Amino acid sequence: MNNKTLLLCVISGIASLLFSCGGEDPGKSKDIAAASSLSLHDGNKSYFTVDPKESLVEWKGSSLNGGHTGYISVSKGELLVDKGELAGGTVEVNMTTIEDEDHGRDNNLVNHLKDPDFFDVRNFPFSRITISGVGELIGDVQEITGDLVIKGITHPVTFPVKVELKDSIITASGKLVIDRTKWDVRYKSGKFFDNLKDEAISDSIEFSIRIVAKQVK
Repeated sequence: MNNKTLLLCVISGIASLLFSCGGEDPGKSKDIAAASSLSLHDGNKSYFTVDPKESLVEWKGSSLNGGHTGYISVSKGELLVDKGELAGGTVEVNMTTIEDEDHGRDNNLVNHLKDPDFFDVRNFPFSRITISGVGELIGDVQEITGDLVIKGITHPVTFPVKVELKDSIITASGKLVIDRTKWDVRYKSGKFFDNLKDEAISDSIEFSIRIVAKQVK
């Protein structure tokens, strides 16, 4: 066997070994779905388990030229109910499910929102809010204080939530407005970039949240 033939055999063998051991296929996306690290109080009847199919987060961003809206899916969570009232809980959303108002998940807008310019979902696939305090129930509204985690950064937030508990189902809905730059989302922010003129994007992002959770039986 001459040297050229030997070299081809070695290359062929290495390639076969890589693919048989799960080597990366260059034709496939490098994005890998990460597993959630959120643990729930399974079996504890004080905790109502969030129903991802009935829960949803709607987002809204704006600029001088208009705005965009869309949705993010809730992945899991639980709400703590004490004496018939909301008392705590944690809700997690899967940032890889970001979509626009037409439910598109693969277009220039959505792909840019997934990039490091915005939410860097490859490195931070989940965002989460953990309730740290619940104000007095006035009518059907309570003021919620919690720790919001986006891109691995945590900041406290406070916002009103409408709460309804009926037939072992709790529904909580509210509107939360954040300053995105606190979570290192700085793309075209007037705070960090000069001379943007009409290309500046508002630092405010509005989240309309609807959470439906059911009691463990």
